[in-house]
Amino acid sequence: MRVLVQRVSRASVAVGGDVVASIGPGLLLLVGVRQGDTGTQAAHLARKIAALRVFADAGGKMNLDVRQAGGRVLAVSQFTLYADAEKGNRPSFVLAARPEEARPLFEHFCALLETELGASVARGLFGADMQVELVNDGPVTILLEK
Repeated sequence: MRVLVQRVSRASVAVGGDVVASIGPGLLLLVGVRQGDTGTQAAHLARKIAALRVFADAGGKMNLDVRQAGGRVLAVSQFTLYADAEKGNRPSFVLAARPEEARPLFEHFCALLETELGASVARGLFGADMQVELVNDGPVTILLEK
């Protein structure tokens, strides 16, 4: 599993012009599921993200996690995180899990993250053509993989 974590001032997801999810300050997570990924990997990443200290404390040091900072989380499934563009100019997505494997693991990851955070996780619409808007704060962008 790969999760691209972005600290944001705000983020939203629209499908067909309608906003389906939005947050103010917090974390936007772009979540890629690879063939054969497991719930164990999802649990590890959920714990890691909940505890990730990327928000400034009173001294301006990145020392607070999303809960301590009063932020929210928006998770968006993104199979293109497993694109392979080594050969040719058109990316291959053969490493990405098929929707029937990826959707349950994405939902499981979000549920685990909700448990870790003690708060709901906003979600994009799995498999939809989404328009994601964000204001990257910092910018702070971190790639996690397990």
